[in-house]
Amino acid sequence: MWERLLQWDRDTFIYLNNLGIEDYDSFWSLVTHTTTWIPLYVLFFILLLLKYPRKEAISMILMTLLLFGFVMGFMELTKNFIGRLRPNNNEELSALIRVLITPTDYSFFSGHAANSFAITTLIVLFLRKKLRWVYFFYLWPLLFSLSRIYVGVHYPSDLIVGALVGILMAISFYKIFRKFILPYLTLDRP
Repeated sequence: MWERLLQWDRDTFIYLNNLGIEDYDSFWSLVTHTTTWIPLYVLFFILLLLKYPRKEAISMILMTLLLFGFVMGFMELTKNFIGRLRPNNNEELSALIRVLITPTDYSFFSGHAANSFAITTLIVLFLRKKLRWVYFFYLWPLLFSLSRIYVGVHYPSDLIVGALVGILMAISFYKIFRKFILPYLTLDRP
């Protein structure tokens, strides 16, 4: 069973990676870089500042940054513990795939998927009652995650597990915020 799952993961990665078209390489290379999305992070924080009282908004921003740090730490521990080679570093795959970037660390699970889904989920949970269209922000982690297959550095399972870890951590951080932080922020409200 486990071997079949790994084979599916490998075959699906090769198939999706080979769908890439050279004319779009620069687009996907841009999409896969974290710095490309800085304006979106700024928009998230501006929306929180516009939709909530200052102390509450700042607490939400700090909670988002804490979530980011927690996900990064957990991801690094997991990658080093599992030690799964990235597809771009796997010699068996080198002749079968397109590689646009060459990170040398481990693959499982994707930090890009985990962090983008974590941040988006927490922002959606914070803003869903204030902005109906906030769910469109999920386009970001979907594109961001898919870019990792396109550039040749993550298997689908890396992305799926990363997304699930990010979503579950965001829900946990949201519950912590609602239970332990929000009551203290609303004490001085009339």
